[in-house]
Amino acid sequence: MGKMFFVDLTRCTACRGCQIACKQWKNLPAEKTRNSGSHQNPPDLSGQTVRVVRFKEAADKNGKVSWNFFPEQCRHCVDAPCKAQADMESENAFLHDEATGAVVPTPDSSKVDFEGVRSACPYDIPRKDEKSGLIAKCDMCFDRITQGMVPACVASCPTGCMNFGDEEEMQALAGKRLEEVKKDWPEASLGDADSVRVIYLFKEAPAAYFEHAVADASRTMLANAEKARPARNISRRDLFQRVLRG
Repeated sequence: MGKMFFVDLTRCTACRGCQIACKQWKNLPAEKTRNSGSHQNPPDLSGQTVRVVRFKEAADKNGKVSWNFFPEQCRHCVDAPCKAQADMESENAFLHDEATGAVVPTPDSSKVDFEGVRSACPYDIPRKDEKSGLIAKCDMCFDRITQGMVPACVASCPTGCMNFGDEEEMQALAGKRLEEVKKDWPEASLGDADSVRVIYLFKEAPAAYFEHAVADASRTMLANAEKARPARNISRRDLFQRVLRG
């Protein structure tokens, strides 16, 4: 069944504890930044920042403005297009662990076309470490979870926003919280819950949080490819490869 995150955005206060804990555990350096007109800092993911809490202002139908916080990370797709793309050059560039579902870049990731891998991701997650040439992204704290620990981001979360456990347990928790939240937020939804291992609970439209919060465009792309190129016994990985080749 594998492991899974459940991220309850209704409980995120943007304390950025998860962002800092990620840096500390992975021994990633701080980055020099400047004010970009937002409390969000740094402004984006990078080779040295594989988790960032995004800030976005949103107004409801009455004009009341509020913050939407989005702690972003790799979604660890069940069928990972980044790995499918990298596999065309090196099948060792990414490890897709069967026991946990974690999608982990390896030292061989420096040998593949980074821009191709990044463009394959429907969430625009992968980044390149300019010094090492390695592809950088969340690895589900693979070293921790294989030793029975939870990811550093989850251990640091003070509000219950970040949750981690067996897939069945997280799916059940996500479903329960969705029912509760819908009482006050009828438009609440779970993002891409059937295809990723990081399920976000949105109290309003995902676009109100971030443009790449969900991967609707990717699903449309795959659906069109299936219609255009009908075939039997084709794997999702092969389908991704066909789409990415154009």
